[in-house]
Amino acid sequence: MKVKKQITVAHGDGIGPEIMTAVLRMIKAAGAELEIEEVEIGEKVYERGVTAGMDRTAWDSIRRTKVFLKAPITTPQGGGYKSLNVTTRKALGLYANVRPCPSFSPFVDTLHPDMDVVIIRENEEDLYAGIEHRQTDDVYQCLKLISRPGTEKIVRYAFEYARHHNRKKVTCFVKDNIMKLTDGLFSKIFQEIGEEYPEIEKENWIVDIGAAKLADTPEMFDVIVMPNLYGDILSDVAAQIAGSVGMAGSANIGEHCAMFEAIHGSAPRRAGQNLANPSGLLHGAIMMLVHIGQTEAAAAVHNAWLRTIEDGIHTYDLYKEGVSKQKAGTQEFADAVIARIGQIPTALKPVSYSTGSSWKIAAAETKPAKKELAGIDIFLHWKGGNPDELGRKVSAIKSENLGLSVITNRGVKVYPDGLPETFCTDHWRCRFLGDGITPEQAAELYVKLIQHGFDCIKTENLYLFDGIPGFSAVHG
Repeated sequence: MKVKKQITVAHGDGIGPEIMTAVLRMIKAAGAELEIEEVEIGEKVYERGVTAGMDRTAWDSIRRTKVFLKAPITTPQGGGYKSLNVTTRKALGLYANVRPCPSFSPFVDTLHPDMDVVIIRENEEDLYAGIEHRQTDDVYQCLKLISRPGTEKIVRYAFEYARHHNRKKVTCFVKDNIMKLTDGLFSKIFQEIGEEYPEIEKENWIVDIGAAKLADTPEMFDVIVMPNLYGDILSDVAAQIAGSVGMAGSANIGEHCAMFEAIHGSAPRRAGQNLANPSGLLHGAIMMLVHIGQTEAAAAVHNAWLRTIEDGIHTYDLYKEGVSKQKAGTQEFADAVIARIGQIPTALKPVSYSTGSSWKIAAAETKPAKKELAGIDIFLHWKGGNPDELGRKVSAIKSENLGLSVITNRGVKVYPDGLPETFCTDHWRCRFLGDGITPEQAAELYVKLIQHGFDCIKTENLYLFDGIPGFSAVHG
């Protein structure tokens, strides 16, 4: 007798309960051996005052079972509520988000019948750190954080995924021509780790032209690895041009736990109508079955789903005259899949799974660099509006070893010798540089600016690491 695998299941909000019921029926009919712990997450939990959308009992269940199958949830409108998806991914260390985006032509309408792209998205860092501040009347800030260990893990996972799934190429999308330190680090590590996989083709694209090529010619890509925000946006784009966001599933993989879900939302307008397509959540559940080693059940339900699609039994979102033969509700679609378990598709390519989806990924320990303080950026909330006036006032404040080098507004140099056409807000960065600076001298300068009536809102120390600037140059 097979030992059942414990998993944590959340039925979610909106269409979540309907599609989760359908998915559990399908995977159990295919032979999945599961012991399910149900937890409540989402809107009702938020409304009880739990700002994470998931209480302690749910966290404890996931940490115990280490596998979480999650239906979509609704996050209440308004401030104070953090994204449950982001919180779960970061708190549990689910660093890799895996989103396969194949086409199912000619049975699902697409302009790209040969598309078979897998997007692997970094899941914990980047702008999704969610560190934001309002600094002045005019200006808000969001910090973009890219770490060497985080990047090493996601890049290595992408290459290991390609190796284990017989993929031929891994592509990196970044914007390192503009964000030379953060995206530059991601690109650099991609090149370094790529050298360890000589059998796999490597290429690097600037994300804007890469996104254009993905939308226009997705057949040229295989596996794409990206920082968090780009991956979030472009995995939805890829799923939609493959056929429908409603069909795409997602795996969130960490060293200790994993979470599986559909990539679409809770669609409350469709709730309770037996209309929703359960395919996205089903594909997430199939990835879960592969992850826990129940590959026979994964292949059985996946092939049955493919056979159902090519037999023309489609939910309302996929139904198309001349291609579809029957419009099915949520549960009727699940019934059709269950009836085809044991069958394989005849037109679409059958699937088989031989291994799980977990590999031990470790980041190398970062070698400490020689770190020297080279200056300080002090940000001011100043309503004067005239850069030259601000420059004269700040330059008059003398500090040992530190001199005003440049003033910028929204990253562009406005003093000295700025251009009168440059539009300025009330948010100014004053960069002070010098030699042999101590932290105490930088702090004294900050205090002096306050004593002269300036509203100092933020500082950033400027360091050299092994003699190389660890701070960006100034536009202009």
